[in-house]
Amino acid sequence: MKQKKNVTFDDIARYTNFSKTTISRYFNNPDSLTLENQEIISKALEDLNYKENKVARILANGKTEFVGIIIPNLRNHYYSEILNQILLSYEEFGYKFLVFIGDEHQETERQYIQELMAYKIEGLIILSFTIPSRELADLHIPIVTIEREDKYVSSVNTDNYMGGVQATSLLLNHNCDVFIHLNSPTAPDVPAYGRIQGFLDICQENNLNHKIIYKMLGTTYEQIRQNLSEIIAQLEQDYPNQRKGIFVSNDTDANVLINLLLQKYGKLPEDYYIVGFDDSPISSEAAVPISTVGQHIDQIAHEAMKLLVEQMNERKKRRPMPQEQPIHKVITPYLIRRATTEKD
Repeated sequence: MKQKKNVTFDDIARYTNFSKTTISRYFNNPDSLTLENQEIISKALEDLNYKENKVARILANGKTEFVGIIIPNLRNHYYSEILNQILLSYEEFGYKFLVFIGDEHQETERQYIQELMAYKIEGLIILSFTIPSRELADLHIPIVTIEREDKYVSSVNTDNYMGGVQATSLLLNHNCDVFIHLNSPTAPDVPAYGRIQGFLDICQENNLNHKIIYKMLGTTYEQIRQNLSEIIAQLEQDYPNQRKGIFVSNDTDANVLINLLLQKYGKLPEDYYIVGFDDSPISSEAAVPISTVGQHIDQIAHEAMKLLVEQMNERKKRRPMPQEQPIHKVITPYLIRRATTEKD
């Protein structure tokens, strides 16, 4: 059977009575045409069953429709879920993704960014926190960050302070004797610091016996398990027979903590009340479902892509208007009560 001939710009030009230059402008700079002419060409593409040659288009206008993503790791279920939600945005926005996992190594991430720039990405989403936003802004491409220092670039973040208040207030409602917050050392300019500040404010306003344990738990399961085992031993030594309200900075670590207690006691002890953060899938799937402060992960991913696409589209205009100041969107969290607090 004879192979069907691909439709060319010449074919479209003859069909519409436009020049090849006009057809090329439709693909490479549509804003340079009137809406009426754009509609005429668009209908012609349907009538002719035009199949776009993506490679040819990239070579012609340098627009790859690729977005780069750098995330810290896939161990934390929050990162894996938000990556999943970003990837699902292809159907709506039409961009493809090149993903690198930084593992919190600054120089490695710089190399990844250079690799992405060599692929002519049109925009970049950063969840990793090792490279300052000033340095990211100097790349001069559209960038949106999520949950990291963002002074010089646009971002989408959860209202972490409200989340810290919600988590601590839930533990307060259960009349805990001592309030513990587990978190890695966090700078005040990082959005997640709001979790710490929210915890502190509720504890201080209510004169609660409280403690923050700042500790890097590690990058592997074994490291995290070892460090959390040591923390449990210390808590039981310092606060025997006291009702311990523990606010853990993410659901992944909260789940490891709960599993260690289950292995030690065969159940979640009555003197442990635990709240996580994220509402990643592990929180509802855990052996003991975890009370948590939920981030709207699907909404965060969508808003990040929407904000990035707006910047990328602006750059494609004949007279682009550069964004004067970074845009920072904040998403309200929600509290979910599950078995790690609802025992009474």
